[in-house]
Amino acid sequence: MNDQGRSGTLLPGFAGQSGHTLLGIYLNDHLAGATMGAARSRHLATACRGSELGAAVAPIAAQIAEDRRSLLAVMRRLDLPVRRYKVYAGRLGERAGRLKSNGSLLRRSPLSSLLELELLQIGVQGKMCAWETLRALADHDRRLDPRQLDELLERARQQLRTIDDLRGRQVAETFRGSL
Repeated sequence: MNDQGRSGTLLPGFAGQSGHTLLGIYLNDHLAGATMGAARSRHLATACRGSELGAAVAPIAAQIAEDRRSLLAVMRRLDLPVRRYKVYAGRLGERAGRLKSNGSLLRRSPLSSLLELELLQIGVQGKMCAWETLRALADHDRRLDPRQLDELLERARQQLRTIDDLRGRQVAETFRGSL
């Protein structure tokens, strides 16, 4: 089964217009996640400004915001509408996440940074899945640039390696002397 989409290109595995519709839903869900990730990474970089963690997260936050813009550009090329309510849900979810208890009322707890790094890990892993999906579709849809998607995938892998390293250091700092 194939879907010819709006441009006449093939999307494998879908019958009729549903392939285009499903891809729109899928990418809008990832856009909501990208919105949340961009805000969360910016918040972490700002909250940790002046520290080693803040200096390491700031360029990743800029890249995550750029990746979100890249996703929007891909959606435009595919003629997929942005569902604003999903973007707003991403913003609301990120803000609600700031309300979590972190064991400290008057100052930022090291646990906050650890949990935010773990959220960034999850977000970057999700982003990698979206880029991988689009890369697979690029073999059948000339509106998608395989080289750009390969670059986005590699950048996400590098972000994940850096975040994983930062998370490991934050674990040591957060739980120093605990055991």
